[in-house]
Amino acid sequence: MAGAAAVRELEALGLRRISAAWVDTIWEVDFTETEPLDEFLEEEITENALEAFTQLYKSIFKFVDQSQQNVEVGDVWTVFAENNLSHRALVAVLHHFIHVVQDTKATVTQRQCALNAAGLYFLLLEIPGSVANRIFHPVLFNKCLDTIKKNWPAADGDFRKRKKDTQAKSSRGDGKARKRARPVRQKTNEDMFEEEDDEEDTDYLSTRDLLLIRNNIFSLLKNFLRLLSNFPLKDKPDSALHCLQLFTDLTNFEPVPGGLQLSDPITKTVPELAYYGLKLLCSPKHGDVDKTLRCLFQRLLSIILMLDGVNGTRSVAVLGVGQRTIIARDQAITFVSYIVDEVKEPALPVLRILLQHICTKVPDKAEFRTHGAQALVKLLSKLSSADYVAFLDWFHKYSLNSKISYRNFALDVIMALLKLPDRGEDPSLQPEHQKYLDNKYWIQVVILDRCSDKAPTVRSRALSCLAQCLDLNIASAFESVQELMLGTTKSLHKTLGILESTDVTGNLYSLATVTSNQSRDALKTIEVTDPRESMVKNVSEIMSMLRVRAGDERTIVRKSAIQVLVSILKQNVVLCTQEDLTVLQDRCRDPAPSVRKQTLQLITDLLLAQPNNELLQKAWMNGVIPVVIDPENTVQEKALECLNQVVMQQIKNYTQFSEEDKRQRLAWDVLALLVFEYQELCRYLTKAFLLWSQQDKFSSTFIKDLITHTDTDHAAAAWMLLSKIAGSFPKLNYTKIIGSWDDLYRSKNIDNRTTHILSVMGNIAHHLLEETRAKLIDEVKNLISAFCSTPEIVSQAVETLYKLCHAHCKTPEETQVLLDQVCGELILICESYISNIVFSDGGTQHADESMLVKHLFTLGEAAQLCPRKVDKRIFLLVQSFLAGPLGLSPDSSDLPASQPLTEFSGSAAVSSVVRAHAFFTLGKLCLQHEDLAKKCIAALARELEVCKDVAVRNNVIIIICDLCMRYTTMVVRYIPNVAVCLKDSDPFIRKQTMVMLTNLLQDEYIKWKGSLFFRFVSVLVDSDESIRSFAEFCLVHLLLKRNQVMFSQQFTECIFHFNAYEKHDKYNKCSQTEREKTLFSLKGNKNKEKRMTIYKFLLQHFTDEQRFNVTNKLAHDILACFVDGMLPVDMEANELLSDTFVVMSCKEIKLTSFRTKSSDDAQLDDEMAMANAVMQVAQKKLISQVQKKNFVENIIPIVSSLKSQLEQKHIPALKDLMQYLQEVMQDYRNEIKELFAADRQLAAELEYDLKKYEEQVAGEEGTECVTVGAAALSPRASPSLRSAVRIGTEALSPGTRVVQLTPPKQRSSLSPFGIPISTSIAVLTPRLTKRRSMPLSTLAILNSAKKAVEMSQKRKTTGSVLPGSTLRGSRYTHKYPDTAVSLQSLKENTASESSSSNASMTERAISTPDRTIGNVTFGAGVSYISVTQTPTAENGHERSKEQNNLLCLMSPDKPVPQPRQWKVESPAANKTNPFQGRTRSQKKN
Repeated sequence: MAGAAAVRELEALGLRRISAAWVDTIWEVDFTETEPLDEFLEEEITENALEAFTQLYKSIFKFVDQSQQNVEVGDVWTVFAENNLSHRALVAVLHHFIHVVQDTKATVTQRQCALNAAGLYFLLLEIPGSVANRIFHPVLFNKCLDTIKKNWPAADGDFRKRKKDTQAKSSRGDGKARKRARPVRQKTNEDMFEEEDDEEDTDYLSTRDLLLIRNNIFSLLKNFLRLLSNFPLKDKPDSALHCLQLFTDLTNFEPVPGGLQLSDPITKTVPELAYYGLKLLCSPKHGDVDKTLRCLFQRLLSIILMLDGVNGTRSVAVLGVGQRTIIARDQAITFVSYIVDEVKEPALPVLRILLQHICTKVPDKAEFRTHGAQALVKLLSKLSSADYVAFLDWFHKYSLNSKISYRNFALDVIMALLKLPDRGEDPSLQPEHQKYLDNKYWIQVVILDRCSDKAPTVRSRALSCLAQCLDLNIASAFESVQELMLGTTKSLHKTLGILESTDVTGNLYSLATVTSNQSRDALKTIEVTDPRESMVKNVSEIMSMLRVRAGDERTIVRKSAIQVLVSILKQNVVLCTQEDLTVLQDRCRDPAPSVRKQTLQLITDLLLAQPNNELLQKAWMNGVIPVVIDPENTVQEKALECLNQVVMQQIKNYTQFSEEDKRQRLAWDVLALLVFEYQELCRYLTKAFLLWSQQDKFSSTFIKDLITHTDTDHAAAAWMLLSKIAGSFPKLNYTKIIGSWDDLYRSKNIDNRTTHILSVMGNIAHHLLEETRAKLIDEVKNLISAFCSTPEIVSQAVETLYKLCHAHCKTPEETQVLLDQVCGELILICESYISNIVFSDGGTQHADESMLVKHLFTLGEAAQLCPRKVDKRIFLLVQSFLAGPLGLSPDSSDLPASQPLTEFSGSAAVSSVVRAHAFFTLGKLCLQHEDLAKKCIAALARELEVCKDVAVRNNVIIIICDLCMRYTTMVVRYIPNVAVCLKDSDPFIRKQTMVMLTNLLQDEYIKWKGSLFFRFVSVLVDSDESIRSFAEFCLVHLLLKRNQVMFSQQFTECIFHFNAYEKHDKYNKCSQTEREKTLFSLKGNKNKEKRMTIYKFLLQHFTDEQRFNVTNKLAHDILACFVDGMLPVDMEANELLSDTFVVMSCKEIKLTSFRTKSSDDAQLDDEMAMANAVMQVAQKKLISQVQKKNFVENIIPIVSSLKSQLEQKHIPALKDLMQYLQEVMQDYRNEIKELFAADRQLAAELEYDLKKYEEQVAGEEGTECVTVGAAALSPRASPSLRSAVRIGTEALSPGTRVVQLTPPKQRSSLSPFGIPISTSIAVLTPRLTKRRSMPLSTLAILNSAKKAVEMSQKRKTTGSVLPGSTLRGSRYTHKYPDTAVSLQSLKENTASESSSSNASMTERAISTPDRTIGNVTFGAGVSYISVTQTPTAENGHERSKEQNNLLCLMSPDKPVPQPRQWKVESPAANKTNPFQGRTRSQKKN
């Protein structure tokens, strides 16, 4: 029955009518392609193929599952033979249907047929005898597997091709569904190659079609897994690998409800079948388990790392990780854990390799690193203790890798490890591995070391990890940090043993690279070298490190460091110190808004955690309160939020106040500090309350609660808050306020509340009754006229009086009349008192100084409200207290205006306090009387110069700057007098001057005219560090923001000004007095460092465009003026030229693109980083082309011409010019030929001059050595003399110094053409007087001649040199005997010299060209003298050969003999240069 049914279905497929030749062709081409069937036969077979495949499968399946049949069905292969049917033809037909779906245009019916055909083929393989009948073919087997992927239209998990019309057109096989362009998505290279040809035209399937195909795929997979259980693939490794690849691709085919359950035999989803198939492949009957696991884990690696590629490629999704990807990752981790449990021991080595590859291939993005670390820790738990510590040992070395991404990921893994409980000590492990089981080790050794990493991202991440250990509920992590900070790590020290410190900034070890080809085959073990470990730090080192990191150049590092610092202080691990709090306070003013916001929140959290810490309270106030005026809105809002959290939210009714409530007590403690100690911070609260009032933050309940504190211990603070609120929220309890004033007025108890009560009354003046206002006006006037208050209270009382008078009158005219009446009485009282003192016999000697100061101050305050009541008599009375050496009456216009103020010359001396207040009062009078200001301004300016009293000078500075705002045109010419105070002897005056000038510049009352800019920037080299820092802040953060070109416009003139060079017709023409020149002088070599500090500061804040323009300006406005003869080249110009060349050589003037770090440190781990790197290279190349063109066309000709003039006139600036050329050649060392392609002669000249300059530098240092030094180095010197020189470097006299010339290998600077500059010489030299310079050519000849003569004499007298030493050549001798010395260099390297003693002399004479004349180069030294020892029979021949290679030059004083012909031949040179091979002297002839 089964056989007959099978025959019918086979005949329905037209098996008998198929040509044998067609079948043979299919088999002969190994199923790589198919031949077309007869058109009519194909149409007949296709029409009922789906039904035929279904029935045939049922019929043949009976031959497979014969154990469940009641009747023996026989052998299917016998049925084929008996009915004259060919199984080869059946396989060929099945291949035909399978091959059709290779085209993406296949219909749903064709897809279903292909899946059924693949199922039939797998069924045939399952039937006993399939091997004997050669049914299995690897190509067809793989094609059947690929049918699953080819039939499913979704190339990735989330995208599915669908058509808009959901009617099942495709089910009828017409293939006419509407087509549209496929959406663009990311693909790997393999996807692109596979789908390149069929990407445009694709059928879009309906949901019903997709469901049909999915069910067919599910059935096919189940049938294939049944085959896999019985059909071994051990001898078919390629097919097994293909199965593995298919199963891993299907693991993310569709969601798995309820998660992956590998132990459940019932599978309902395709991913569950795929993981079951992977499990079957791990059986020994399908191949070597180790190899299978390697291939399997390597395929799963990309899923675990959530990469959008295969084989571990780093094609990472740019938009982040989706939930489906995370689920697939979790399923892969679950399966790996399951397989390790099932396979046990054989899987552990492969698991370790998988863990290593996770570490090395995880993408360097935060989200991927976090998930990767979690995966690694989960899989790590499957290892035994021995394997666990072995991997951690490898991981510790990995954490010190030179790659930034590796060190970053190591920190994420450590944080994941810290969340696991400690494994505890295992006696079976080696002692040196026990430390890895303790979580404390990773914090104290790895994380802390990374906090000082050279990469900012690693530093930031390490600091964040340290903060997480303290903030998160990780018990073991917190305990380990606490133990470290408290110094209780003795047990850990025993575990660690003796550790050596290491420098984390270097390449600590190298990681073996696994090539992509190897990684495709299988996972390979990654080996690392053993690095040195670092010492465990103590608490002082950690806190010091955190302070340094809090000031790091990178924003992310500063943020993380502040987070750690606050976490440590918050947990009370260490006590808050002033140094730590100062760091937090400074970060509240950080340049980065994000750092400011974070610090504001953190320091507030710290204050709330430690509310009783007074140091912390003060640091919080100084850090947070000033930020309410921050220009960044978000930062300002954060400051207001913190202020509201600490103070305003804690203001409750006094009846609810409790000392036990730490938050309430903290609020009132802070307010008390503001009132009594930090009054200057109260002005910031005015801005805060104004902003809050605009947001309706104040309610009537809040005001009532605040008023309840006005009669308690918090009265001063409560009144201070009311004074700030009343200005923006005047609806107060007026009766309570007036009652408090009455009590204060009657009691005459003037205290800190008085100022704030007066301020509140002034703010509510418009809301008071008329009778109440009149009464208050009289009371306030009486309070002032009692002269029992401090100047602060008097000032506030006068302001309140003005507000009361203004509210009492209806028009401004009436207000002024009332003020004249009220304030006029006060002025008369003050005038009467002052005149009595002035005209009394004793004068001020017997007067009450305090009372006199109060009257002077009150006079100045009242005079501003009623200027018409101030007459000439009052002016004279005030001026009488400005006693000075000379007199000046305001009416005496014929006297010098520069004399100091006073017409009472020779009168009794007035105390400095009275004089200071008198000047202040005079300034207030000048503000209201322009004529008085005109007469006094010159004398005020003169007072800055002659007055010795700090208080007077300070007040005069304030007066002049205030007058400048009122009478700008009249006063602005005296601003240079104020600017001179930037060099005042008192630091307070210097800082006050800077504040006042900055305010005027910000408000544009004055401009950068004359010498003001140079005066201001000279403060950058002030002796006081705080003033230097404040000057930088004012220049960069306040002034430069208003004028971006301020620095670049003034830079060129800075060089002229600070060198006091006045011969230029354009620059440095501002007028200066001799005193100003002396005070601000920075000329001369002794001040060169200060000048360079200013230059470099300005250059640091240039844009690249400004740097480029300034470079050209320096060349044309300074250097070109000397070349063109506009300025004389003399010694007066030496410092100017020197500064110019040093500036042009410094790194600050180089364009930013040329100063960026090399790409060696950059980790190009993803496409974004690579794109940025490519853009940077392109940008740098473009800018470089412009820079090079400008250099060749505009700068080199000027510098070359100026060099000749400097040489002729022996100007020392030539040294800086040559150093500039050296620096430029270093920058363009790869483009030298290109730069000088148009002028090779110029290139040759510059190269020659540079070489000679280097020789001269070495020679000058050599000639400074005294004769005793040379004698001591001689073999004939006495032992005592040699010992004296030997110990000279240990005890140097004040007049000696050590000269060290580094060898070429230790010195990166080469000549522009790649030739080393000097050898290593260390000698003891005295400081001699400066000798006259000689031309470079003379020095070169003397140098070479001296060397040759000395060598010749040495050979004649001794025949050998000092054993074990190398004489590399003596320096030239100056023609003056007092400076003529001989320098000999000894290098003690006996081993290397003895090994080379028999080496022949291969160097040429220095004067002999080694290349063509058109490209002349010169050796590193001036001459070469070989290393020789006592002549022997062995080296006699070598010695004679050496003699032939030696060129001896006679002294220039003697006639020069005819030199011998050098036999130097070069075929190329003979054709092009007739002078090739001739000596220099012959060419001259």
